[in-house]
Amino acid sequence: MTLHQTNPAQAQPVVEGLTHEVAEFVVGTSYADLPAEVVELGKKSILDGIGLALSGSVAKSGEHIQAYLKGLGINEGPATVIGTSLKVPTRFAAFANGVGIHADDYDDTQLAVAKDRVYGLLTHPTAPALPAALAVAEADGRSGPDMMLAYHLGVEVECKIAEAINPRHYQHGFHATATCGTYAAAAAAGKLKGLDAEQMVRAFGCAGSQSAGLRENFGTMMKPFHAGRSSESGVVAADFAALGWTTTDKILEAPRGFFQAAGGGFDPTAIVGKLGQPWTFAFPGVSIKPHPSGSLTHPGMTKMLELIRTHSIRAEDVERVDVGTNQNMPNALIHHRPKNELQAKFSMEFCMAILLLDGRGSLPEFTDETVERADVKAVIERVNFHVHPEAEAAGYDKMTTIIDIHMKDGRTLSGRSDFGKGSPANPMSYDEAADKFRGCAEFARWDKAKTEAIVETVRRLEQVGDIRELTRLCA
Repeated sequence: MTLHQTNPAQAQPVVEGLTHEVAEFVVGTSYADLPAEVVELGKKSILDGIGLALSGSVAKSGEHIQAYLKGLGINEGPATVIGTSLKVPTRFAAFANGVGIHADDYDDTQLAVAKDRVYGLLTHPTAPALPAALAVAEADGRSGPDMMLAYHLGVEVECKIAEAINPRHYQHGFHATATCGTYAAAAAAGKLKGLDAEQMVRAFGCAGSQSAGLRENFGTMMKPFHAGRSSESGVVAADFAALGWTTTDKILEAPRGFFQAAGGGFDPTAIVGKLGQPWTFAFPGVSIKPHPSGSLTHPGMTKMLELIRTHSIRAEDVERVDVGTNQNMPNALIHHRPKNELQAKFSMEFCMAILLLDGRGSLPEFTDETVERADVKAVIERVNFHVHPEAEAAGYDKMTTIIDIHMKDGRTLSGRSDFGKGSPANPMSYDEAADKFRGCAEFARWDKAKTEAIVETVRRLEQVGDIRELTRLCA
């Protein structure tokens, strides 16, 4: 791989062989190359992803996906649609489970290294990578370590591509989970299928032309559709590469390739020589969400819960709540008076109101019925979501949120948080992640014995000889 000086016509470094470098990393990495710390961190996100697929299976979007698959007449296949009795071809299991994991916007998020990355976030890494890895591994009866390796390779490729692409990619409307996630799924599926380096290059070429997803659809069912389609597209890409399908061999770096077309360029130093150096799970890390809402609400929700519990705050005693952030955060948290659960996930006002009223913000609180409650609407009117100069000065690489609760007795209770619970700065333990998993399983009315068996199977996943030991518990 060669890095040349900037091409004046494009004002962009010319990088030769980048797609090959990524492919060779995927093909040449073994399970033994995964640091023990990364394996353990990954288990939490794998367990989290399975739990979210369970809860996503009973979401409205899950009902539609299952009806769609049944309508296709493809109710026979080797891969499990988690939370259902459906067994379908691998691509459709990847699609359904990807939608399920992202259905409630409750899945993990990648932290960024570069300071110019808006919010300090880039993608939801597990939603595209895990369904592809799980479906292909189940179809072939691969081991727990095989599946984990494929998953980690997918996450690493996705995250480093997201880190490298110009911030314009996200700022101008692309959904990075959808676009970069397609490469994650191609890497995971291709690794399990035993593609060689040239085939992996072609899998990426196929993935690049399927890479899509627009942020304008945030707050609708299309957002989780993005994650499912990216996972499915990666499986399709690996399948076609294995057949001998031809593509460009420079989909990432070419002047008309992914980085230039979708972002107007990229930072080669964020990806060249950086795959696995360090692994993203090790640094800067991946956050597991404590609430089923947009990540940007979580620092504020973490601080609000802390203030509520410390001062025994009741909604009826609150005059007004000021929530201050940088100017980019309101560009994503766009629903100030939400009309349904999907909009509520991107409403800072709703998230503050429900914590004041119910003392928690979990799956049962994010429903259409809750959004329509008169008391919720009344408290929302008392939440002032605005741009705060201190949060603005903190930089866009953080999600700095400043809370000022003005009490009717004249007191003002205040706090600041840059990151929420579940972030690398305030991580969940495996047992805490398991508690979140149990909540998701309970929401899906999942068998308690199966629930506990899944928790323990993922805990010892490196010892599992056939991943179907796990997927049977999810069906």
